[in-house]
Amino acid sequence: MRLFNEYFVMVDVEREVLIYDTTLRDGNQAVDVNLSVRDKLIFSRKLDEFGVAMIEGGWPNPTNPAEREYFEKAMKLSLRSEIAAFGMTRKAGLKAEEDSILNYLADTPCHIYTLFGKSWSLHVRKVLNTTLEENLEMISDTVSFLKKRGKTVVYDAEHFYDGFKDDEEYALQTLEAAEEAGADWIVLCDTRGASTPFDIYEITKRVSETIKIPLGIHAHNDIGMGVANSISAVKAGATMVQGTINGVGERCGNADLIEVIGVLEFRMNIKTGVKVSKLTEISQYLYELATIDENPRQPFVGRYAFSHKGGIHGHAVLKTTEAYEFIDPSIVGNQRALIVSSQAGTASLAAKAVEFGFELSKRDPRTLSILKKVKEMEAEGYVFENADASLYLLIARMLLEPIKFFEIEHWTTIVVEGGDRQVCESVVKLRVGDAEIISSAEGNGPVNAFDKALKKAIITKYPELKDVYLRGYRVRELDTESGTAAKVRVFIEFEKGDEHWSTVGVSSNILNASKEALVDGYLYYLLKSYRG
Repeated sequence: MRLFNEYFVMVDVEREVLIYDTTLRDGNQAVDVNLSVRDKLIFSRKLDEFGVAMIEGGWPNPTNPAEREYFEKAMKLSLRSEIAAFGMTRKAGLKAEEDSILNYLADTPCHIYTLFGKSWSLHVRKVLNTTLEENLEMISDTVSFLKKRGKTVVYDAEHFYDGFKDDEEYALQTLEAAEEAGADWIVLCDTRGASTPFDIYEITKRVSETIKIPLGIHAHNDIGMGVANSISAVKAGATMVQGTINGVGERCGNADLIEVIGVLEFRMNIKTGVKVSKLTEISQYLYELATIDENPRQPFVGRYAFSHKGGIHGHAVLKTTEAYEFIDPSIVGNQRALIVSSQAGTASLAAKAVEFGFELSKRDPRTLSILKKVKEMEAEGYVFENADASLYLLIARMLLEPIKFFEIEHWTTIVVEGGDRQVCESVVKLRVGDAEIISSAEGNGPVNAFDKALKKAIITKYPELKDVYLRGYRVRELDTESGTAAKVRVFIEFEKGDEHWSTVGVSSNILNASKEALVDGYLYYLLKSYRG
């Protein structure tokens, strides 16, 4: 029970843990992630600015010259972070000097080499097809070979935790072989990602009593424990954590360094050497670079991580942020958001209105009127959580004079098919003051044609809208049991330079829903601009 009880003791002394990033190698093995050499060099600079200690750049081997190209260029970047090359122990039956792949690795221009070797007897016998004794020699011979060249060697004990549970004595012998050959670090790997935090803690603690050189942890996330397992290893004595930004990686991914760093820094008082103020920035940067969808609920850095939708929550946060936030979101480069919805109260709505620049208090009778309108519209299918521009206009229409920048008097959209060709054409008639404007346009769909015609007409009077563009269009069916007569909800995202805003429209006619969201998107920008 000693180890079990120790697991729950909070860390109360300041320590340091080295962050080893393997996004460029293990993360690049994720499905849908394909970083080019240029991408890897760009992200290496970002990781260096972020402050990670080591960057694993890839696995240089004769079959993939792009990997060597990365190292040749990365070593000229003058980074403060150390660049590490990844590889494996020599082949069975060969000496290290005779293994062409190992020699290719050893010629890679960097100072740190991370080698993986087998610690699980199942892998030794059934994957490597060799003996337990030969595997120990492979580890020792390879580490010694690189140390004689003056290199720093990080030994990754692949499948260590599974191997330890299967054959404790042999698993430890593999670590001792690496240690005696001169390895600088030994990293215990939960390669299948199937261990629990309790397994990780107890086994790492026992290893620390045998191995005297620094220990690290490399956890995968196959049962959702990658971060928890990494934290458990640190509690047991590990001083290096390997992982990836946003947890990208093979199968279910690796331990998410964003979360690991956040927990170590803010919940365990353990320093990692990184700039925590850049956590959100580097997370979003990788999502964009790798062109993969971000996780808005990602702890610490997600768009919803510090969002408060419930009325009681929002009211409490307005009084004291500690009520529902364990840190100030700005510390990690994120921001707080009060979400107005059917779950909100007058305090949240008033705070949102003030954020928009309106004068409103929760005791103002207009606040309750606006809140009732929000709830009525949500009952009809509207959602304002991701449509701040529509909420802004709703509040403005109930507090200000009527918004009359322009009015649509008439619009028509037609689709004509002939042979293999389809033509979508829209005609829009606007009134701006006493002036009437008629414009038409073709598009690659009825909504696109309407948007082009609408914008063409508007910019004759409001040229500032010329550089406003649509960056996203999403449709969701609301009452599927109604079939083709179902209501739909349309979200449209707009951008102009660095500004972004979203609107929502709801109707049983997809064109009407789209028109509502489009018109509101342009009205929002005009109203914001003219109000200053």
